[in-house]
Amino acid sequence: MLDYLASLAVFAGLYALLGLGLNLVWGLGGMVNLGLAGFFAIGAYASALSALHLALPLPAAALFAMVLAAAAGALLAVVTARLRGDYLAIVTLGFAEVIQLIASNEIWLTNGTDGLSAIPAPGRGVLSPLGFDLASAAIVWTVTILVAAALGRLAAAPYGRVLRAIREDEMVARVAGKNVLAFKISAFAAGAAVMGLAGSLFAAYDGYVAPDSFDVLVTLLVVLALTAGGVGRMQGALVGAVLVVALTEGTRFLGLLLPGLSALQVASLRQGAIGLFLLLLLRLRPQGLLPERLRVHPIDSEEAKT
Repeated sequence: MLDYLASLAVFAGLYALLGLGLNLVWGLGGMVNLGLAGFFAIGAYASALSALHLALPLPAAALFAMVLAAAAGALLAVVTARLRGDYLAIVTLGFAEVIQLIASNEIWLTNGTDGLSAIPAPGRGVLSPLGFDLASAAIVWTVTILVAAALGRLAAAPYGRVLRAIREDEMVARVAGKNVLAFKISAFAAGAAVMGLAGSLFAAYDGYVAPDSFDVLVTLLVVLALTAGGVGRMQGALVGAVLVVALTEGTRFLGLLLPGLSALQVASLRQGAIGLFLLLLLRLRPQGLLPERLRVHPIDSEEAKT
């Protein structure tokens, strides 16, 4: 049971890290990015290949994964610079599908659908399974909290305020003299780097990466986590990730509470329970559990008269 809980903690941390990267692009910049599974895959494969073929330690492999994912994010931002809303969402979702297809078909690089296995990680083979899971959970959550703190400082800095201005009205930000394209590219690159870091940690923990690990369900869960936690606030990504993992895994035990149901009925009940809970949450808390706090500067009475 402890192994199971430690594993859940690892995946909750990974979803939180992905949510932080998405929050920088979507929550602050207002740019819908549904390609996070693609950046997640790029980070995982880059880290796995560098560890297997170049014998890089995890920190170096993670750095390589972040650089490669950031470059892909910057390129995607340049290509989609004129797109907004639904069009941007469709293109970024297509990007993730393309990355998954490349991972499935470029056998010389990714080993195709068989995936890459025996990926080295600190402590694997030395620690007990429980010890490895606990150590991995500690590493993942330490990294996640540090990234959340760094992005929180960035969001409160002038850079974050410019991203919010672009989110609210891109034309006004442009008129104010801000280089909107440069800010978009940098936000996409930084968000993709965080997602690539999550992919690197996933590859090291799981020891195996394959194309089916990066399907659209990953994107759906992370978007749900960020929406439930609170878009625009870094703490919201952390809370939302824990909530979504608790929901998706906690409902597995409904069969024990309601004996006599078939496996298909339990699966249907799980989906209904998760959907109902999220609907109620979004109905009662449309801004999420931890909504974004915007600073409103009061207008001086003398300035108001003029």
